[in-house]
Amino acid sequence: MSSSESDDVTLSVRAAEKGDAGRGVARIPEPVRRRLGVLSGDAVVIEGDETTVAKMWPADQSVPDDAIQIDGDTRANAGVHVGETVAVRAKDKSTITDARRVTLAAPSALPERQRRAAEREATEKLRNRPVRAGEQIRIGGVDQQPFSVTDTDPAGDVRITEATTIRIVDTEGRPSGSPRSAGSGQSSRDPTAESTDAAVGDPGSDGDADAPTPSSGVTYEDIGGLDEELELVREMIELPLSEPELFRRLGVEPPSGVLLYGPPGTGKTLIARAVANEVDANFETISGPEIMSKYKGESEERLREVFERAEANAPTIVFFDEIDSIAGQRDDDGDAENRIVGQLLTLMDGLDARGEVIVIGATNRVDTIDPALRRGGRFDREIQIGVPDEEGRREILEVHTRGMPLADDVDVDGIARRTHGFVGADLDAVASEAAMAAIRDRPTDTDERRDWNRNPTVRKAHFDAALASVEPSAMREYVAESPTTDFADVGGLEAAKQTLRESVEWPLTYDRLFEETNTAPPSGVLLYGPPGTGKTLLARALAGETDVNFVRVDGPEIIDRYVGESEKAIREVFERARQSAPSIVFFDEIDAITAARGEGHEVTERVVSQLLTELDGMRENPNLVVLAATNRKDQIDPALLRPGRLDTHVFVGEPDLEAREKILAVHTEGKPLADDVDVSELAAELEGYTGADLEALVRNASMRAIREVADEYGPEAANERASEVVVERRHLETAREETDVS
Repeated sequence: MSSSESDDVTLSVRAAEKGDAGRGVARIPEPVRRRLGVLSGDAVVIEGDETTVAKMWPADQSVPDDAIQIDGDTRANAGVHVGETVAVRAKDKSTITDARRVTLAAPSALPERQRRAAEREATEKLRNRPVRAGEQIRIGGVDQQPFSVTDTDPAGDVRITEATTIRIVDTEGRPSGSPRSAGSGQSSRDPTAESTDAAVGDPGSDGDADAPTPSSGVTYEDIGGLDEELELVREMIELPLSEPELFRRLGVEPPSGVLLYGPPGTGKTLIARAVANEVDANFETISGPEIMSKYKGESEERLREVFERAEANAPTIVFFDEIDSIAGQRDDDGDAENRIVGQLLTLMDGLDARGEVIVIGATNRVDTIDPALRRGGRFDREIQIGVPDEEGRREILEVHTRGMPLADDVDVDGIARRTHGFVGADLDAVASEAAMAAIRDRPTDTDERRDWNRNPTVRKAHFDAALASVEPSAMREYVAESPTTDFADVGGLEAAKQTLRESVEWPLTYDRLFEETNTAPPSGVLLYGPPGTGKTLLARALAGETDVNFVRVDGPEIIDRYVGESEKAIREVFERARQSAPSIVFFDEIDAITAARGEGHEVTERVVSQLLTELDGMRENPNLVVLAATNRKDQIDPALLRPGRLDTHVFVGEPDLEAREKILAVHTEGKPLADDVDVSELAAELEGYTGADLEALVRNASMRAIREVADEYGPEAANERASEVVVERRHLETAREETDVS
């Protein structure tokens, strides 16, 4: 053994970067790399309860100097969990040889054709990867579950090269062809036999093949954008299971329950499964419909059986998915539900294997759960799993595109920027839709299609198609449109555009400047002015310009005749907008719901009060802006117009000459205008026209030109002469006479 191999460095285990999952990579900080004397791509030995070998890559500067990042397979092979320590040393290059053959046991039986394809894929994906018999290894694009390395030739630590033959057998050791003997001289044998550790060369091996059993669940690397939340769950669950004596020494009871809440699709169930998998605990899942029974007492009995099983097989995580369906607030009407909640309270209070049984609940309706469950000693901690931000979306996309053959024109960062309000499930759907779009786009020629099937590629156009078909689930009830309009489509109104940019774009773009100057951005903008001047168009253009979610609310649709429903609608709009921030909430015709209190109906008075409350609560979220439009500013309750609420007032008046020219330029762009049409001259003649009037004028003139051709020729002949249609000055003059401008 070389001197460098004997120098151990003790490091704390961290989860790997999302893109490193299944690659057998250990990322270590630069000071540790220098101390070990290794270079990128060199093998290092990682020793926990077991010993494994991984390929060294440099860690990001944000990783502490005492940490090592390894994926779920490498952690399992080393017999450690996140947060534990491992000894790391350089691997002497003379002790790792090129493999002639590596045999892998598939997690499930593969048909002959799929097996051959998997062997080709494995040879490509595992190149330069150090492996040893008895370990688990994941192959992206082949199977989500890990394979077992059952045999290597030669024995010991080997590196897979281009010349290595990879053979895949089923879990019972039956390959399609008869395997040759391993380098150890053994005859063909059961690859899952418990003698595999003898070939590992691990000095601490006791020969009983305690090599990790391939995990069947997700790992921490399969969860993107939830690092902080995952850390909170880990410390609540892993510590009581792995170090129960620590709590005894501190003289406190370990936590017994964690409640995960947040919108659907954000990863609550995924976190529970990942933690259970990582801590090697049994996992009991309970769904509401399985518990409910029409017979009295049977539902409670089923609950008791689950907890008895959990205590008998401790350590166990009992997971209640959609816990609100069986643990809602108790009342006089729900006899069965009341009994189930009572039983659950008793079971959580009476856990004998305290610290060995943890209860996790997941819900997207946390306020409907009975308050008695939400106190300390039952669900000790409530963790919100929210809608991911841009960095989180990028991580989630990296997870879902990890095994996807992406073309060079696919920009994952760009997709993350475009998907405001998308939760993890939505981004998973985007990746799946893009793959389906790629399949639909395959060549029709048989030979070309066969080649494409062997080497498929997903391009940017496929992701564009997927994004057009998948809506963010957090906003599905409220997003009526994703505006494609931007400020280039709005003629004039330069002062209004600049004010809107400063109010909405700047807090998102120049967030550091606002932080350094301790400046709170405007929380609300009121656009007011005569009808038809472009207030609604400005709001839509702003959303298109900033590429944020646009929640449009028409005033009258909020009003409901039942007490409390109107206020509830306002709350839900703001709740959804907060979940998918950055968002613009646009109230069109806001005067319809915000009449001055004391002068309107009692319903609108309650709506105004709710709106004031929501606007006051927005100061904590700079990524949420309220836009409102009205042509009756004097009708709005004064409390809404004060600073801190709708504090920026933008007058959108009738356009001047320069603005009319720009508006006409926008509406005549692409139209076949005759030589006698001068846009500047026309703008000078149309004083008093609003933007809506000018749009109507141009549209009417175009209709007159179309009508002349349509009247003279039949449909077929008219369509053939479409290129001959010209909008002349006389058409505009006639349209002007018909346009009513008040």
